[in-house]
Amino acid sequence: MTAFRTFYELVTEDYSEEGAEVDISDDALREAPRNFVLNLANGSATKLAEQLASPDLVLVWLLTALGAPVAFAGVLEPIRRGAATFPQLVVSGRMRAYSRHKWFWVGAGLVQAVALATVVGAALTLTGTPAGVVVVGALLVFSLASGVGSVAFSDVLGKTIPERRRGQLLGLRSAVGGGLTIGAGLVLYGTVVGAGDVTLLVTLVGLAAALWAVGAGLFALIGEPPGATDDEQNTLGEAREGLALLRELPGFRRFVLTRSLLLSAELAVPYYALQARQLTGVEEGFGLFVVALGLAALSGSPVWGRVSDRVSDRLVMGLGGVIGALAAVAAIGFELVPSNLASPSLFAVIFLVVGLARAGVRVGRKSYIVDAAPDGERPLYVAASNTLAGVLMLAFVAFGVFAQVVGIEATLAVLLVLCLLGTASAWRMPASDRMVSAG
Repeated sequence: MTAFRTFYELVTEDYSEEGAEVDISDDALREAPRNFVLNLANGSATKLAEQLASPDLVLVWLLTALGAPVAFAGVLEPIRRGAATFPQLVVSGRMRAYSRHKWFWVGAGLVQAVALATVVGAALTLTGTPAGVVVVGALLVFSLASGVGSVAFSDVLGKTIPERRRGQLLGLRSAVGGGLTIGAGLVLYGTVVGAGDVTLLVTLVGLAAALWAVGAGLFALIGEPPGATDDEQNTLGEAREGLALLRELPGFRRFVLTRSLLLSAELAVPYYALQARQLTGVEEGFGLFVVALGLAALSGSPVWGRVSDRVSDRLVMGLGGVIGALAAVAAIGFELVPSNLASPSLFAVIFLVVGLARAGVRVGRKSYIVDAAPDGERPLYVAASNTLAGVLMLAFVAFGVFAQVVGIEATLAVLLVLCLLGTASAWRMPASDRMVSAG
């Protein structure tokens, strides 16, 4: 028995090759343990990179240190998520002509590494509004590449990993990355990251760029079996098919609505970061907040993945919304905490809670759409759902301006309501195996 299979059986508690494995080819089944480990290693590198250069915390802190206006901080995460949806219908149509799709992810990973290197250059040479413009522009390129990778990743995952192991893999990817993030946060613990102090932040973003390059190399090693090819579809044709899915499949429509509402849990962290600086009055909490988000990924993601595989991915999405609402309530109520107790350590608990919510929503929605989509049409379903959610995500760009005008607390109150609506919508979704057939 190979080390890959031993590890695979240990973490998935799968000691047989019956049942869940029948949804992938025999060749893919034989390669599943090795591909599981390579995918996990890729996820460990990229998940750590996402935290080291996270738009919702690290880049917010970096722009503040560079003296950029608050509005730039508010648009980072919506741009990160929204722009990632724009190229997906283009990519899904082009992918039809290729039997292997992993190279789309590899190319995207290398572009993301270059984009983060551009952020480093901007931070070393610019300040104020010019720095904000370049950082946002580099993030836009990063996000477009991320969209390409997202479509390819979901299809490669569906072709190489058995159905009832995918949620666990997604959870473990986040967990290992979270554990590494905790280590980074502990190194940063007690560090003051104040105005004009960019050296540490630049170092973090530079390390993230290197990790994206490593992740691209690891993904290139995955043994993806060749799939069926078809004539390349133009963007308009792919968009028409995506809209047809929305019009003709109520189950798919409910999924898109749910994941769009639950963006309120995924995109909220920048507002917690801004409120933490405002209410705690100190800047030593940066490392603690990094640790809290890493701890959330480490402790929550494996649990979310197992619940998704063994109970329900809809349940995972709904619980993520509930926990996101609780985080918003806690953050809004933090103003009532006496000033002598309003420490970064206490606020870090809120980061832990919102991190758990974000992890649940992400694991649940990714597992749901990969399991629900028909094998030959998975890129189309993933691209269509991401693009449709991305259109709605553009509304979140306005939250940065909204927060600057009416305040962080009012913004968190709106996010609270959206989390609750997303939870209610999740309960009404069909099971993943009934999404296509649900009336």
